[in-house]
Amino acid sequence: MGHAQLEGKGAVVTGAGGGIGKALATRLVQEGARVVVNDLNGEMVEATAAEIGAYAVPGDCSSADGVAHLIDSATEHLDSLGVSLDIFCANAGIDRTQPDSLQASDDDWALMLDVNVMAHVRAARLLAPRWVERAAAGEEGGRFVVTASAAGLLTMIGAAPYSVTKHAAVGFAEWLSMTYGDRGVAVQAICPQGVQTAMLEQAGPLKDLLSHDEALEPAQVADAWVSSLDGGHFLVLPHPEVAGYYAARAADTDRWLGGMRRLQSKVDLYVESLESPETQS
Repeated sequence: MGHAQLEGKGAVVTGAGGGIGKALATRLVQEGARVVVNDLNGEMVEATAAEIGAYAVPGDCSSADGVAHLIDSATEHLDSLGVSLDIFCANAGIDRTQPDSLQASDDDWALMLDVNVMAHVRAARLLAPRWVERAAAGEEGGRFVVTASAAGLLTMIGAAPYSVTKHAAVGFAEWLSMTYGDRGVAVQAICPQGVQTAMLEQAGPLKDLLSHDEALEPAQVADAWVSSLDGGHFLVLPHPEVAGYYAARAADTDRWLGGMRRLQSKVDLYVESLESPETQS
């Protein structure tokens, strides 16, 4: 028997070519859901679909046309199986962090805003009204799940565009929950710290910082999400200690920022040591 809130449901997972997206899709299949997987990398997402028994719709989920194609294709496929589109895991995300992220180009900012924020907005525009209509008719609504990041609650050292867009992702999810949570749309935001994904491996000097409280496997993040369903939680924190950090940040923001500045100084010294001639020789 699968989880009562997942078994027999129709689900879409974006960014499912690997990492957290693939883990979420895998767990959904294991729980008895019918799953459609999406990723910009067609080869990877086709491999995911073949491996776990899902249906692949490759493409760009961040553009208005791309997300409309994904939702239309997923709805048609799920309808053919006798289920509706009940769950949308807006998991796709990117990070274009560079050593001096204040100097990130406008193009990088625009791309990260598109994928990390507007993809969620564009999907919700299409899905929320149909779920509200279903709920008003006495049927079950739907669930919108945003994979954000602890960076969306705490801010990440050295990563301006990533932190800002993940804050926006959490903010949009909060607004969606406030506005539609009593009208048939359950909303959640998954906010892990370090996870053993390609994104973590590409984090350079920040990898150790992100892994401070143990870098989890993607499957552990999926487990944390499924476990959260019984409690109806909005925030899903695979690293439980993030709740304490978040509370401390809110309780005394000046003290929190002072600590983060000290941490930034340590990161700067570490980066300088990597760049020094003695280190390179």
